[in-house]
This record gives sequence, C-alpha cells and structure tokens, in this order.
Amino acid sequence: MRFAETKIRGVYIIDIERREDHRGFFARGWCQKEFEGYGLATRFVQTNVGFNHKLGTLRGMHFQSNPHQEAKLVRCTKGRVVDIMIDLRPGSPTHRQWVSIELTADNHTMLYIPEGCAHGYQTLEDNTEVVYDTSQFYAPQNAAGVLYNDPAFGIEWPLPVEVISEADRNWPQYRSLQD
Repeated sequence: MRFAETKIRGVYIIDIERREDHRGFFARGWCQKEFEGYGLATRFVQTNVGFNHKLGTLRGMHFQSNPHQEAKLVRCTKGRVVDIMIDLRPGSPTHRQWVSIELTADNHTMLYIPEGCAHGYQTLEDNTEVVYDTSQFYAPQNAAGVLYNDPAFGIEWPLPVEVISEADRNWPQYRSLQD
C-alpha cells in the first residue's frame, strides 16, 4: 500500500499496490502493521455502506463528538464520488481547511480521516456505493455535522446538489458551534 499524507496532518490518501496477471490483480486493502507505521488507527469496529441512486447526491458533513470521535477509512466500491473532509481540530494548523479526492470503484483509492474531522461526499454517477470503516461505534447522541455549503469552509462541490437529507441541509454553520 502507498500512503500519501495530504496538506492536512493525519489525512492520508491510500493506494493499493496491484499485483497483476492474466486473471486481474490482487492487492492488500488493509494492513495493521502499515497503518501502525504511520500512527493511524488500527482498530475498526464498524463498517458502513452508503448506496445512492442519483448523480449529485450529497451526504455530509458528518462527525461524532467526544467521547465518540471516530477515525474513518473510506472507499468507493461502485461508481464515483468526490470525497471531502474538513479539519475541525481546534489546535490544528490546518483548522477549517478541507481536502477533496475522487474515489472510484476503478481506482480503489482510499481516504483515511482522523478523529476530529468532518466527512462527506457527493456522487458523480448514478447508483454509487461508498463503504467506510469507523474506529468507534455509531453513537446517535454524539452524531453531529456542519453545513455542507458553510462559507467558513468554502467547499467547492463539483455538481449542483440534487439529493440531500433534511438533516444534512440543516446542520448548523460552524461559527455557531464555536459560540
């Protein structure tokens, strides 16, 4: 596996290393020793699957608050998405900055998101599926989010938002969480 740290400390783009032959390829999608070597979470307790019917569907920007903050390992298993994370760690030098990457079923790329960051994605094709592992169990009392189009972040979504949940449309602006 190849790990490339983004401009945000602790956020990694992870590419598999394919061993190809006439059958296709084989690659590792997870290795505890390699994740430990980068100081990343190695205990994942839950796998979530999000299936989206329509191009332009937006899910996000989600996180869990203390004491249930979670790291995530995200991969697109069908179709294509632009995956975005925001650094919400108050002491971080990249606080309020964001990173985006296109994850596709074909590129097999993964995004590692550390605790303290919000996460969301927008589908770039109909019938898209995203799978992600989390380091904490879902705790509904600690489920939180920030508004996907909050001017505090200036996220550049690639498409108009066609489908979004009422909850995601109504997360608070980040500034209000600071007050």
